[in-house]
Amino acid sequence: MRRLVIVVGVAVALSVGLAGCGSSTSAKRGSGAGTGVTKATVTATTEAPLPPGPRPAKVATMVCDDEAQEKIATVLGIRANVPRPTWDVKTHVYSCRFGYPTGSFTLSVKEELGWAATKAYFNALGRQLGETDTLGNLGQGAFLTKDGSVVVRKDWKILVVDISGLHRSIGNPPTTPAAVAYSVADIILGCWDGD
Repeated sequence: MRRLVIVVGVAVALSVGLAGCGSSTSAKRGSGAGTGVTKATVTATTEAPLPPGPRPAKVATMVCDDEAQEKIATVLGIRANVPRPTWDVKTHVYSCRFGYPTGSFTLSVKEELGWAATKAYFNALGRQLGETDTLGNLGQGAFLTKDGSVVVRKDWKILVVDISGLHRSIGNPPTTPAAVAYSVADIILGCWDGD
């Protein structure tokens, strides 16, 4: 529990002052088209999440886009090398790697067909990756894994911030891999207004 308090405390300190990502709630799947409406002016909607399609959903691609990269660089105090993201149409997983001189972390979003499938996949990841602590205030469920990675469930999407490639602190000021995982998950969840 002490580790969780330290991680959350550092993550909160790192993310203070960052605004949420600007996004559209009416963008079409994978089109990249938006309405120009920012988070500050969006009103809540009750639309159901969309199932996976031939292209990743807009919220999935947000994890690797320029705005997310800029926000992560601002929090960590160091810019990453982010090669072109990948989309696996068979498994419905969108992912990218953030590379640094001292290692890397990977962001991935798994899109599911509905609530039951999303919860089942989330629970299976908990068993597979070794869930150690439950995290509050992230999505509709989140946990830490035994290596300090973070897994978050939001609507029909599962975000994984895999820090297994970070072997020591990174950034300016230096930030532990576990604090990086929580901070990055918090930044991404701040961007996810809708499907």
